[in-house]
Amino acid sequence: MKIIIPIILVSIFIVGLLFWLGPKFLNKSEEAGQINLTYWGFWDEEKMRPIILEYEKQNPNIKISYTKQNKTFYRTRVQTQIREGTGPDVFEIRNSWLPDISSDLAPAPRDVISTSEYSSLFYPVAKNSLSLNDQIYALPLEINGLALFVNTDILKAAGISIPKTWQEFIDGAIKVTVKESGQVKTAGAALGATSNIDYWPEILGLLLLQQPGVNISSPSGGGVAEIIRFYTSFIIDPKRKTWDLNLPSSTQMFASGNLAFYFGEFEQIEGIKTLNPNLKFEVAPVPQLPGGSVAWGSFWGETVSRNSKHQKESWEFIKFLSQKQVILSLGIPPSRVDMAQGVTDPLMKAFISQGPIYKSWYLNSNIPDNGINDEMISVWKQALDSSLGGTAPEDTLKALQPKVQQVLIKYKK
Repeated sequence: MKIIIPIILVSIFIVGLLFWLGPKFLNKSEEAGQINLTYWGFWDEEKMRPIILEYEKQNPNIKISYTKQNKTFYRTRVQTQIREGTGPDVFEIRNSWLPDISSDLAPAPRDVISTSEYSSLFYPVAKNSLSLNDQIYALPLEINGLALFVNTDILKAAGISIPKTWQEFIDGAIKVTVKESGQVKTAGAALGATSNIDYWPEILGLLLLQQPGVNISSPSGGGVAEIIRFYTSFIIDPKRKTWDLNLPSSTQMFASGNLAFYFGEFEQIEGIKTLNPNLKFEVAPVPQLPGGSVAWGSFWGETVSRNSKHQKESWEFIKFLSQKQVILSLGIPPSRVDMAQGVTDPLMKAFISQGPIYKSWYLNSNIPDNGINDEMISVWKQALDSSLGGTAPEDTLKALQPKVQQVLIKYKK
């Protein structure tokens, strides 16, 4: 009887222990199968929330925490946190950042997306700028780049059409420019400066890529000198002057109705409408040289941190984001080639129509990267400002080429 009582007491204790601790062990077992992903991006949270909820519904073992980012010091911030082991699993990069950041990325597993599938889904510029050594480092959801914004009322009043060639662009810009006491009041085109022209690096990059015989990685020779002369002529050539250094920014001028031709990217449509809801404008493909077909592409891609503990799951989520219905819900120019025919928005069509001819390089000013783009922009700014100050383009090139090479060597080891 004395032996039985302790046994009964021990049994009661064990049963009670299991009763209280059992659920905790079960919960830990459930948590062990739970995958939590962190996602950093620039999408509005109200747009991304239903997308994430749908993915979590389809994948009950995955939870995604999304945080909209501030563009200030974004690249430096995300790269620093990744290296400290505290960064996101999934985040966004510009298509011109790969030389800066590829060592911090996990390439896409081939069983999630192969290079052949990638090439068939997206425009060539995506593979050319977001893959390296036959490995895919990011998937674009949008296709974006420079397009020509035109003031409909100014063109109509002057009886001119939207230009398709650079010569038509020049002729139209000169015709509609209005000057008072030698100062531009209504500008025909925003070209020539670096201080008050938004997207000037992208415009310059477009001209370099369009010019036959020019190697943008090694700017030398008469072709590059001609581009510098052409760009700055819209300020310093009295016969072609359509812009002034003392004008407001090109975006402000266009939104106020005082600029006929403006170069911008897709996101500027909403910004301009906000500044002036009554402005009548259209968006067209960029002008071309005779026989040419090159546009400037600049866009975001979704990627995965090399330090993510769930790299494959992160890439599967990105693959989900690239589905047609998701891209449609975001209201962006779709990155997928098979969605081009379904675009009906006339302001979006120009960006889509340029998809097959987009090219890109390290002159993207959309967001500071504290890296190869910022340094390359600084080098070219010095060159253009020097030419605006009176230095011959040929002399400007002598200092420019070695500086460009130094930047490339620094980031493309």
